[in-house]
Amino acid sequence: MPDLSTNTGGIQSPNPFWLASAPPANSGRQIQRAFEAGWGGAVWKTLGVPIQNVSSRFAGHTIRGVQAAGFTNIELITDRPLETNLREITETKKLFPKNPIIVSLMVETEVEWREIIKKSIDAGADGLELNFGCPHGMCERGMGSAVGQEPAVNERITGWAVKYSTVPVLVKLTPNVGNIVPHGLAARRGGAHGVSLINTIKSIIGVDIDRFIPLPRVGNLSTNGGYCGAAVKPIALHMVAALAREKQFGLPISGIGGISNWRDAVEFILLGSSTVQVATEVMLRGYNIVEDMTDGLQEYMRTHGFDRIDQMVGKAIPAYSEWGHLDMNYETVAKIDADKCIGCQLCVAACHDGAHQCIHPQQDTRVPHVDEAECVGCNLCQIVCPVPDCITMTPVDNGHSPASWNEFANEGTPLRPKKGAH
Repeated sequence: MPDLSTNTGGIQSPNPFWLASAPPANSGRQIQRAFEAGWGGAVWKTLGVPIQNVSSRFAGHTIRGVQAAGFTNIELITDRPLETNLREITETKKLFPKNPIIVSLMVETEVEWREIIKKSIDAGADGLELNFGCPHGMCERGMGSAVGQEPAVNERITGWAVKYSTVPVLVKLTPNVGNIVPHGLAARRGGAHGVSLINTIKSIIGVDIDRFIPLPRVGNLSTNGGYCGAAVKPIALHMVAALAREKQFGLPISGIGGISNWRDAVEFILLGSSTVQVATEVMLRGYNIVEDMTDGLQEYMRTHGFDRIDQMVGKAIPAYSEWGHLDMNYETVAKIDADKCIGCQLCVAACHDGAHQCIHPQQDTRVPHVDEAECVGCNLCQIVCPVPDCITMTPVDNGHSPASWNEFANEGTPLRPKKGAH
């Protein structure tokens, strides 16, 4: 069987699946049960100066009444006493010596960082994760995303942590920035052994339209929260890949953001993550989801010829390019499988109202007609079709050699005629 063990910045793990720093990693008993279920590691819910959390704390984003696609969360760091957390870290390490415990930390001053780092390591921490991402409730004290949005501050505090730590230090980056690369490079300059990303995204999940109060409601007020869950995965993948392909970066990455199953994990690994962290899906379905994740990952590795996780890390990065390098002469058109088509006409509605008016209903058959002369290969019909593999995007041999926009603009390389410009 393929080897699932990983090394992220010096943190060894029996498999790449970690609990993220969040409610599922809030106590020793929780993390012990997670390890019993098969999780490789856990990032302990952020330690710091004890605080009081509010009630309510979460609000869900559902799409058409189905399972929540995401959460907004206004819960802060642990509100459990520091000494209680430290004692439970020690207890958990004794029970599960091979499973790494990474302790998430967020405090203000250098003295506080030095003290809490020593206490965490003495308790048995295998690594530290600096929480530079909390998007609410701690920023006014110069913590969380207030640090993550300022590369110079990120670098300075990372330097403090590395100076005082005897275990690997990961920096958890905030996605609430325009470009993640300068922030990853700041962590590197500070001496970090790796980064984890993304943290949650500043958001308002919705509004109570009867009370006129944003959600989640705390009395008669609310605040912005941190958005997480399946809906943030595309943003997370983009930021992970942006760092993974940055030649000056070169640090290990622990990927976070909307990982719900083994396929999601594979995508993060192929774009540069050596481990993946999960929270929201555990909140929805429990710790046992890791069984399907590990089984699915192993089977994927077996069928694709991977013996170790490190053979997969970043495998898709060479195919991630800038728009100007894409082949403008590559052409696909939609093909509808008449045997699979159920005649729902969703592709017709989508194409006529939202795309390029190339799919038309036919009076004598349930199967719509694709006008290939007008089809630009936008993929919308395939996306809305409810039948798997009914619509495929088929490459067309148009007689034109590959040519990018850069080649056209700089060298005059000819491009194929436009379509869909009627």
